Amino acid sequence: MRTFFRHLLVLLAFASFGAFAQDKVVYHFDDAEAQATKGLRNIRNHLDVAPDTKIVVVTHAAGIDMLMEGARDRKNPNIDYASLVSALKARGVRFEVCEITLRNRSLAKDKFIMDAEFTPSGVVRIGQLQTREQFAYIKP
Repeated sequence: MRTFFRHLLVLLAFASFGAFAQDKVVYHFDDAEAQATKGLRNIRNHLDVAPDTKIVVVTHAAGIDMLMEGARDRKNPNIDYASLVSALKARGVRFEVCEITLRNRSLAKDKFIMDAEFTPSGVVRIGQLQTREQFAYIKP
């Protein structure tokens, strides 16, 4: 009987730990023109409702364009991505750019806003966040 209660106590400890675990989400951007404005708005709304969520944005292919200096929404040029990204960065969001895409497009890192970080492979990074760190996946 004592063993039963010991196992029950361990199970309750694990269950309560899971209840207090931080939400973690990776947002995947591969087409800035189609995803940037709505995706950045989704992230802002996400944090407004769940401010403790750990969010990593991973960009590759045409998704990296939203993190380039001077990037704006094509349909609404009043929307400056750098200011939106900076506001989200201040709330703890990480923005990562795929270095394979940089090489394939012959782009230098200095073409990107200061809030951008770099990862060797966007696709590998997304996979690692999902499998190793249990991040939920969202593609706006």
